[in-house]
Amino acid sequence: MADPAGRWRPGALALAAALGLSCSPVNYLDASGPSYEARFAEAAPAAPAPDARLRVVTFNIAYARKIDLALELMRESPALQGFDVLALQEMDVPGTERLARGLGVNSLYVPSAVHPKSGRDFGCAILSPWPLVEPGKVVLPIAGFGSGVQRSAVRATVLWGERRLRVYSVHLPSPLGVTGAARRQQLAVLLEDAADTSEPVVIAGDFNSKDIGRQITAGGYSWPTRDVGATSKFFFFGMSIDHIFARGLDSPANAAACGVVEDNRGASDHRPVWAVFDPPG
Repeated sequence: MADPAGRWRPGALALAAALGLSCSPVNYLDASGPSYEARFAEAAPAAPAPDARLRVVTFNIAYARKIDLALELMRESPALQGFDVLALQEMDVPGTERLARGLGVNSLYVPSAVHPKSGRDFGCAILSPWPLVEPGKVVLPIAGFGSGVQRSAVRATVLWGERRLRVYSVHLPSPLGVTGAARRQQLAVLLEDAADTSEPVVIAGDFNSKDIGRQITAGGYSWPTRDVGATSKFFFFGMSIDHIFARGLDSPANAAACGVVEDNRGASDHRPVWAVFDPPG
């Protein structure tokens, strides 16, 4: 990247800036925190009907820059209304609380690090109109190349009426950040954490890969969003990288069980992805 005299070439400078090479992040590697909870749901909803379906949404809001547009989208898109679980990525505390307050729901946010690109906290969140209990953080191994950010996933149990559901929101590094083997190792840590419960589990987020879904399905998870199409853009190429997986929940046997909101109203470089599930037994 540098010439023999030690000078950085213009292309290398641009790449360094994009990867955050100019400074080191502050990683939050303590599994006990920090974490931030907020409760804006006035009261727990009435117990769902026995045949009610669980609606899960995942959305990467690109450094939480356009929260007002994301809030407008969540309020007005029919596919996103009435969600039971909303998994968010690339969030900070103000953005998470702004969305939770505007939607009248509860939230749990766990930052992975202070990202060198934004200078703000960077991490995942779970939002729900239902109570969120047993909050947790799963520190994932291997820091990203260049940025130095080491990711964490956020975990919570959603009390869906009398049913309990463990939910994870996760954001794995891009192919520019870690190798495929490293990403698989990170995911293995997350799956091991989820293996200690017999309750239904949802894993949702930005995996920065579609092929990695095979590792999750090998662990006994369904993958309803496998064929939803492009969920994000990398330069000019559409990529299917935002997905929802579930264990102990069944997808309805129809084509309307999942999808992508194509018009994200400029809220992010990602599109919201949603899926519905039949209730657990």
